[in-house]
Amino acid sequence: MALNAPRILLVDSYDSFTHNLAALCRRSIPNCQIHIVKNDELSIQQLRPHLKHFSAVVVGPGPGSPDNPADIGVVRDLWHLDDEDILPIFGVCLGLQSLGIEFGAELKRLHAVKHGQISQIHHTGTEIFKGVGDTRAVRYHSLHVTIPSASEIQQLAWAQDEENGRVVMAIKHSSKPFWAVQYHPESVCTDDGGWGVLHNFWTLATSWSESRRPPNTPDPEFHLGTLWPHIPPTRESSTPSEPRTNSVLTTKIQLPQLPLTQICEYFGAADEESKFVLLDSAANPGRFSIIGALLPNTLHVTHYVGDTFVSVSQGESTTSESLDTLDVWGWLANYMRPRHVHQHESPTPFWGGFVGYFSYEVGYPILQIPLQGRKQKKHPDVNLVFVERSVVVDNETKEIHIQSLIPNDEEWIGKVARDLTRLSRSPSSPTSPRSSSVLSLSPLSSVRLPDKQRYISRIKQALEHLYAGDSYELCLTAQTRISIPYNSSISNTSTSWERYQSLRKSNPAPHSAYFRLHPTTLMSSSPERFLSFSRPPNPMCQLRPIKGTVRKGPGITRAVAEELLAGSPKEVAENLMIVDLIRHDLHGALGENVNVTKFCGVEEYETVWQLVSVIEGTPGASISRQEEFDLGWNVLKSSFPPGSMTGAPKKRSVEILQNLEDGEREVYSGVFGYWCVGGSGDWSVTIRSCFKYEDAPATKTPRPPYEDTATEEWAIGAGGAITALSDPEAEWDEMVLKLQSVLRSFGITPPLSS
Repeated sequence: MALNAPRILLVDSYDSFTHNLAALCRRSIPNCQIHIVKNDELSIQQLRPHLKHFSAVVVGPGPGSPDNPADIGVVRDLWHLDDEDILPIFGVCLGLQSLGIEFGAELKRLHAVKHGQISQIHHTGTEIFKGVGDTRAVRYHSLHVTIPSASEIQQLAWAQDEENGRVVMAIKHSSKPFWAVQYHPESVCTDDGGWGVLHNFWTLATSWSESRRPPNTPDPEFHLGTLWPHIPPTRESSTPSEPRTNSVLTTKIQLPQLPLTQICEYFGAADEESKFVLLDSAANPGRFSIIGALLPNTLHVTHYVGDTFVSVSQGESTTSESLDTLDVWGWLANYMRPRHVHQHESPTPFWGGFVGYFSYEVGYPILQIPLQGRKQKKHPDVNLVFVERSVVVDNETKEIHIQSLIPNDEEWIGKVARDLTRLSRSPSSPTSPRSSSVLSLSPLSSVRLPDKQRYISRIKQALEHLYAGDSYELCLTAQTRISIPYNSSISNTSTSWERYQSLRKSNPAPHSAYFRLHPTTLMSSSPERFLSFSRPPNPMCQLRPIKGTVRKGPGITRAVAEELLAGSPKEVAENLMIVDLIRHDLHGALGENVNVTKFCGVEEYETVWQLVSVIEGTPGASISRQEEFDLGWNVLKSSFPPGSMTGAPKKRSVEILQNLEDGEREVYSGVFGYWCVGGSGDWSVTIRSCFKYEDAPATKTPRPPYEDTATEEWAIGAGGAITALSDPEAEWDEMVLKLQSVLRSFGITPPLSS
């Protein structure tokens, strides 16, 4: 960074768009160096001596209200600096409201909340709008300010709402170097009112400072807050590289007539007492299906949030390994690094590595939110196996790749190739569920849906949080519980495997999965990829959030689906909010190189049409080989939990949802997938899924009138994004609709009641 590079202090009010604003600053203010501080990180007394090192301050958006000290922090004091300390300030959203009320404006609620909605911005063409043409900008606010006639605040821009009338969109102080906008200049859908306005602010700030601030010699050693983007440490070029001793053994066969389910059963899918993992591309646009050929001594790692150790099982042995100064992500990364395979010619996305899931609650420590009220440890928050032997089926070419990370394992690979070839030539055995009596619910089964009135009451509470400015969107969920006494004397075949086959038949999805990682069994027909990252060199990260679904049916053509989805302000607003949140997550981990390559495109899937956006990012600086290997893993951690399952701003939304929902989400709305030893990974959002808990494999709990029964306890999560445009009854119907895709695998069909 050049010595004369301008320093910008970016005050973060715990928002989920802060890094987008930092990226906009870098585009608008040439060569600037950005220091990010939380609004409660320093008092004004602690901050004041450092202000001389900065060229300007940018006050970012955030949840809450500008008249609440806990929400606004040090921002309020910045507007009242003494003349010798004053410097140019640009405020966004909450920043505008704070500037306004500190100098006489009145804070009010909008009649109609504007979250993720695009408005025409009318402006004076002066000050920060000089040379800026017609402007359409994204708004995320439920509060606004009105300016009295006798005020130090001057209006520069406004929106003309049908529901709210004229709403202030930009202001300036009459004598101090303070400017602010109510809309979000950093949003992907804001046009010239973003870059152009911030560039004009910098021009005005520079002019003001040249005549009013004393020259300051830059101090290259100065540091405050968090530098953005992160500058990787300089590495010695003489450092020897790691010896490349790890390799992948592989062979390829083509057996188009061999069903995937038969391959799974060859590797033990039907044996309830054994561990098993399948990542299943059961529908387009999925391509590769991954089967773990687990060994008796396959490494199995589990961890519960709050514990200072991980549990490591191999065969009958289980040990606890201390995390010491690491978190669980660091422990797993340390395990993977010495097993890194630098190069291999196989085209498959997975060569071997960790496969499993992360619960939703894994995100709490990342967001620095305490986990409340955990009464018992059931489903591990981290549940992974290290897969050394695997089979990858290319559903496009029908090729079967048999792989091993174990040295000198050619004999096993050859045996599997021969066995599968023989299996493909033998008469097909049925792979669908054998008996409806096994899968249907017995009279002693119970299905406990969420209480409708309670759920609608929670929706109304969520809406009140939105109206108050606490969040822009809240992804409210609830769980359905199914308890099934199963007569295990009928067969020793796994009922969960049979239910999974029923699920993949009734609701095929590109990101399906069947995991039997005791004590948890998970079966999923998820349509949503969370994050994929490619192998080094030059790794690329991609996220594909889905917000908006229409089930296929008579008359639902592409044109109709596009009108219902891309033509719906509510659906687009939901998608836009998550796109902006994901851009923030990626900018935070990768720096500036983040792009939205598809916005609100309607994609066709096996049973539905969906509104999908695609966000991609690459590292912005030259990084080492090891940093390239770790990159996707670090992005996964920093993006957790999935924004499509929280709302925005993420931290405040998760805090609100923790109090609105009846208990932990556990496996639901976390992620499942793999991290390959080659450095790639693919993780999907755990939705359209169900999971069960067992103290031990195939535990039998006698329960009359059956003498030999095992009780299966399944949980199914479902919910939806609550926005200011939500209708409570419609949100209930959407939640039940999402439930039905999984309930069918239990023989439960609509209509449903609570």
